[in-house]
Amino acid sequence: MISLYRPGTSPLHRAPAGAKLAGMAVLAVAISLVARTPLMAGVAVLVVFGAFLLGGFGPVTWLRQLWAARWIAVFVAVTQFVFLTPADAVVNTTRVVSVVMLAGLLTLTTRTSELLEALQRVLSPLQRLGVDPWRVGFTLTLTIALVPVVADFAARIREAQRARGVRIGPRGIVTLLVMSLRHADDVADALTARGIA
Repeated sequence: MISLYRPGTSPLHRAPAGAKLAGMAVLAVAISLVARTPLMAGVAVLVVFGAFLLGGFGPVTWLRQLWAARWIAVFVAVTQFVFLTPADAVVNTTRVVSVVMLAGLLTLTTRTSELLEALQRVLSPLQRLGVDPWRVGFTLTLTIALVPVVADFAARIREAQRARGVRIGPRGIVTLLVMSLRHADDVADALTARGIA
C-alpha cells in the first residue's frame, strides 16, 4: 500500500490515531450537517485549513492537496449542477472536498499501521456479529489512502490531454476508470501474493 505519511512533530502527528479518527469523523459529520449555506461552506474550508496548520502543514501543502482533489471536485460539481441550483451545487461540492481534504490530512499525519490498529480497536466489538475487524479496518485504510492516488491519475490524464491539445471529455473519465481498475488489480495481486486477500 502507498504510504502518504509525512513525519513531523505537530500536535496532530503526536495525537493517537484513534483520537484523530474520532476527530475526523466528528468534523466530517459537522461539515455535512452545518455547512448548508455558502457562508458556512466557507467556514468549513477555513476549519480544514486550520486543521492543516495544526498538522504543521502550511498553505502550500493545503493547496497541493486541494489541487490533487480537483477532479473529485469537478465530478461532484458537474453532477450537482444537473440537479441543484448553482449555489447549492457549490455548497455540496465544498462539503465533499472538505471531507476529502480531512481524509488526506489523516493520511499525512498518521502511519498506515497506526491507523489500521485504531480501526481494529474501534471495530473489535463487532466480532460477535461475525465481522473481521482487521479486514474491515484494512479496507477502510486502503480506501482512504487511495483517494489521493486516483486524484494523481486524474492529474496525469489531464497533463497528457494538455500535451496533445485534447479537450477534456468523456474519454478522460473512461481513461481514469481504466487506470483506477488496473491499479486496483495490481493492489489485489500484491495482497494475494502476501496472503492477505
